[in-house]
Order: sequence, then structure tokens, then C-alpha cells
Amino acid sequence: MSETILELNSVSIFQKESLVLSDITLAIDKGEFVYLIGKTGSGKSSFMKTLYGDLPLTQGSGNIVGFDLRTLKEKEIPFLRRKIGIVFQDFKLLPDRTINANLEFVLRATGWKDKSEIERRISEVLDKVDMKTKGFKFPHQISGGEQQRVAIARALLNDPELILADEPTGNLDPQTSVEVMKVLKDINAAGRSILMATHDYALLLKYPSKTLKCDGSKVFEVVQKSA
Repeated sequence: MSETILELNSVSIFQKESLVLSDITLAIDKGEFVYLIGKTGSGKSSFMKTLYGDLPLTQGSGNIVGFDLRTLKEKEIPFLRRKIGIVFQDFKLLPDRTINANLEFVLRATGWKDKSEIERRISEVLDKVDMKTKGFKFPHQISGGEQQRVAIARALLNDPELILADEPTGNLDPQTSVEVMKVLKDINAAGRSILMATHDYALLLKYPSKTLKCDGSKVFEVVQKSA
């Protein structure tokens, strides 16, 4: 039987007082690759923020990687974020330090102390995204696609059960988008679940997978037509 890694029941999502999405019921199983599509302003980012604890869940019930989103306390959020990896559209790398130092910062912030273990883990995740030789560089010295690979490596540091990728190809050209997508698909093939918000319908056609759509304040599964 497949293991459910994310389950939402009758969830409504609010930004302050205003309702963004209502009555969401869905489940994502371990190992699935799921797209989240929808127009700008349809609620994709609010949906993602609720999953990683940036927006509180006040209506309905939700469970993600073993955490109850309805009762999630501020002090539990760092523990939740160790079990999920987050990849942002704008990379969010610290510009004043090297790639290796960016990754070390995250590991130390999440409780790693042993220097040799930290170095070993950084080397492993950079190897997975084909960036092992670039660790000494600063973010501005590498391309956007390479920065996004580093951001994916950063999301892998704590061996997460689920990766939330919020428009990870949004700032990249089509060729680089495909390269980043291949990295994500390889990570998924190794058994990790991925939920990826995107506008990039070309990628959906090239790499079809289960698709959820935000539209009219709802989130529902859409069946992709085969080409």
C-alpha cells in the first residue's frame, strides 16, 4: 500500500482575512511527482506557503510528512522544514558567501555540527546536481541555471521526504528549464516526492505527470490529454 506524504481535507487558505482557496481535499503519495498549475494570482504560492508553515492553516485538516498543519506551532516549523525541501523561483542564495558556505549555513542552522560530516553532505548533494566542481564560486559567478541547481542541492541537504518547488524554472530560459527539470525528475526517480508549481506548460507536455490546478479558488486534479 502506498504511503501518503501529504493529505488535506476540506482545507481553506486565507491571506490575512481574504479567502484565497477553499474546500481543498487531496493526497500525494510517497514517490509521486505532482504539478501545481494555475494563472498568476490563482493561489499557487499561498498553497505552497501553507504547506511549509508560512501561512497558518485555520480551516480544515492537513498533514504533511507527519506534521499536523492545523496544530503546527511556531517552534515546530524548523523541524517541519528539515523534512521538506523548498526550491524557490529566485534561488534565494546568500550573495556574500560561496556555494559551499551557503550550504554549510543551512546545515548548521538545522543542527549539523561535525565539520567532516558537513563537508561530506555538501559534496554529496552538489554531486547529485552536477555542481561538485563549483562549490568555491559565489552565486554571481555562476549562471541562473547553475544557481537553481544549487538551490535544488540545498533542498536535498536534510534528505527530505518531500520537495516543494515553487516555479523553479520561472526565471530560466527554455533550454535551462529542461536541464533543471531533468535534475528534478532524477531526484524523483530515486524515490523522493516532488510538488512543483509551474506556469511552464511546455514542461508539462514534455514530462507529463499528475497535475493539480488552482482555478476559481479551488484546487482540483486535471487529466492531461496525451499528445
